[in-house]
Amino acid sequence: MAQRTDLTLGDLTARDHAFYGLVWAGTTLSTRVDQALTRAHDLPLSWFEVMLWLHAQDRPVAASDLGAKTLLSRSQVSRVADSLQSRGLVERAPSPTDARSVRIALTPEGRQLFAAADATRRAALAEVFDDRLDDADIAALEAVWAKLKRPSEA
Repeated sequence: MAQRTDLTLGDLTARDHAFYGLVWAGTTLSTRVDQALTRAHDLPLSWFEVMLWLHAQDRPVAASDLGAKTLLSRSQVSRVADSLQSRGLVERAPSPTDARSVRIALTPEGRQLFAAADATRRAALAEVFDDRLDDADIAALEAVWAKLKRPSEA
């Protein structure tokens, strides 16, 4: 039997370790949620993300607005919307102000599936996120995200 070699990141700075920690956390948690959503609802994480933004809106939104908010490109949002529409989870309507644009909204079926999928997402994260972080940890993460999201002063 071959002996396992433990790999390390070596002599990286604390900032490098922090960066790779964020990458690891994002990738690990996203993969876990994606697998849970796909297994339980046949709903990839990218679809859920679009539904998450649509769920919070009280009226249909332009696909370009979704592209600006999600982690998806504009063309990816369009493909996801096509897939969601084919399953009856979203509907498209012409924009009342721009004839070249369409607006997207969740259907009642989409809202129902979103609620079930959101419960699945929360369950998937409970043990590896919610149960490990207290309110002070969450506040610290929120402060970090706020700093990272601020526009650059350059």
